[in-house]
Parts: sequence; C-alpha cells; structure tokens
Amino acid sequence: MYQLDDLLHLMARLRDPQHGCPWDLKQDYASIVAHTLEEAYEVADAIERADFEHLPGELGDLLFQVVYYSQLAQEEGRFDFATVVDSITRKLVRRHPHVFPDGDLYGEPDLPRLDEARIKQRWEEIKAQERAEKALEPEQLSLLDDVPTALPALSRAAKLQKRAAQVGFDWPDVLPVIDKVQEELDEILEAMKAGNPAAVLEEVGDLLFVMVNLARHFKLDPETALRAANVKFERRFRFIEQTLREKGISFQTCSIDELDALWEQAKQIEKAGSV
Repeated sequence: MYQLDDLLHLMARLRDPQHGCPWDLKQDYASIVAHTLEEAYEVADAIERADFEHLPGELGDLLFQVVYYSQLAQEEGRFDFATVVDSITRKLVRRHPHVFPDGDLYGEPDLPRLDEARIKQRWEEIKAQERAEKALEPEQLSLLDDVPTALPALSRAAKLQKRAAQVGFDWPDVLPVIDKVQEELDEILEAMKAGNPAAVLEEVGDLLFVMVNLARHFKLDPETALRAANVKFERRFRFIEQTLREKGISFQTCSIDELDALWEQAKQIEKAGSV
C-alpha cells in the first residue's frame, strides 16, 4: 500500500522540469485554487450522502491539493510539506491546553476534564491572542480580520455574525430575528414598488444575511441547510421530469398550476416515505 512519502515523491515527479507532466508544470497557486474548492465540496457531498465507499478517494483528492501547494512552495524555497504538518500540529497543541497542558504532544494530561462551554471559551481566547500577535497594527485589530473573504457567502456571513456575537453584538433569542426577516421582506416589496433594482439587490442581500442569522440561532449551518434544500429541489424536479416523460408531455405544454400539482405530489410521496 502506498504511503504519504510515495505521494510526495509522485508530486515531485509531476513537477520535474524535464520529465514531468506539462499540465502540472504550468500550474501555480492561483490556478489550482478552483480545484481545491471543488475537491472540498466533493468531500462534503460524499459525507452528506454517506458514500463512505468513495470517501477515501475524495479525501485523497483533497490531500493532493495540500501536497500540490507544498511542492510549489518548496520549489520557491518558501516551505515544504513537513512545514505544513509542523504548523498545524503546533497550532492544535497550542489550542488544546486542556489536552496538552505542558504543550507536549506526547505528555500525559493531568488536568481535570473541562466542560464543552469552557473549552469553546478557551479556544476563542487563544484564537484572539493569535490574531493580536499577527496584527501589524494592534490598535486597529478587528474581530473580523481573519474571516476569509474567499469563503462561500453563506459561510462567511455565519462566521462574521459569530465573531460579532462574541462581544454581545447579537439578538438575545430567535424571535427578534424572525421579526427582522419580516422587516427585510417588507423592504424588498418597497424597493420593488419603487422600481429600484439596486435597492432590490441590496434588500435581498440583507434578507439572506438575516436568514443566515436565523439558522445560526437555531444552531444550524446555513451552507448545510441550503445544500439539503438543493438536494430536495433536485429530487422533486426530477420526479416532475420523470412523470411528464412517462405521460409523453413536455414542460412547455404544462401550465404552472399543473407543474405545481406535480410538485405537491412529489412532496406527498416523500412524506409517505416512498421517495
């Protein structure tokens, strides 16, 4: 069975200037970012579908992205894969003092077990300290500084809100959030009536942001919730397609009421546990 060293050797061979793969030799950090994101989503998809047979392959694809970046950096004399491993290991040891009280990866813990709330609090304290240490101008440090701009918008909104909530900038419970959802819906209607497309865009964005907040108050991940909704939509739409196909009918000849009736039929079948 191949080991990690074999994968590192393979990567080096692919990037060999004389005998490597032409496609791999053309790549740089930016050009493989899209592949990295795609592989991460494929891992998430396999987990959500409980496709554990193919999960090792998807995880391998994602690992290969880390190996790729490390190879590029090694060629430039910046860092190598061992540096990546050292970096994450040091970070996790530092952020788990309740497991590694002396900062020793192999030392025996001798502290009492902390509850989850205290562990979470300590985790955030350590992260805040790390942000302060990295800041070039500490007086301008923001809680939001290291929330990546490249995150999917729903995930980034959730992280921004979570950070703000750490200092009390948050609704105390879910009911005011629901009121805010209605308020944003009303503002969308006002923008529509005014015939202001720019305002509609802004208000729809506000509504999405509030919906993320609603999910957060229910302790739900908005990306996971939306992916589940996507799967549900796809499943029901495919039911409509198959039903029309069996009847020899096209979408173009159906009214919206007929299509909606098929949609409701799909929902009823799901409730009955037949889909």
